[in-house]
Amino acid sequence: MDENAVGPLATSIEDFNSVFIRLPSQGQLSFSSLSVLHTLSRRGPSRLSDLVESEQIKQPALTAAAAKLERDGLITRHPDPADGRATLISLSSAGAAIVAQRRKGRVERLEQLVARLTSAEQAQLLSIGPVLDEVVRLSHTATLEEEE
Repeated sequence: MDENAVGPLATSIEDFNSVFIRLPSQGQLSFSSLSVLHTLSRRGPSRLSDLVESEQIKQPALTAAAAKLERDGLITRHPDPADGRATLISLSSAGAAIVAQRRKGRVERLEQLVARLTSAEQAQLLSIGPVLDEVVRLSHTATLEEEE
C-alpha cells in the first residue's frame, strides 16, 4: 500500500480522535485516569503491569493514578485468581457510571456533527465502523504475534 494513500488517512484519524476524545472534564480526573477507566470497561479486570503497557505511561504514574481512582471509589483491587501474588484492578459501579456518562456525551456530540453532513456523507461515515473494528482486531493480533 502506498504511504501517500495511508498518510492522509492517519492524519484524518488523528484529527478526529482529537475532537472525539476531548469532552468536558469529569471532575478532577486526568486524561490518564479517564483512559484507565475506559480501558478497564473494555478489557475487564487487569493487572497494573498490563495497564502500564496499554496506557503507555510509566509504572509510578499509573500506580499513583490507580491509588487515586481507588480512593475515589472508581476502581477496586482484588487478588488474581490465577496468581495469588498478583492483584487485578476492576472498574467499580461508580467508575462504570463515569464511562457510561462519557460515552453518552460522545454519542450525543457525534450525532450533532453527523447530522450536519449530507445523507451520502452520513451513510459513508456510518458504514466505516466495521472496517475500523477490523483494523483494531488486526492491531491486537499483530501485537500478540510480536509478543510470541
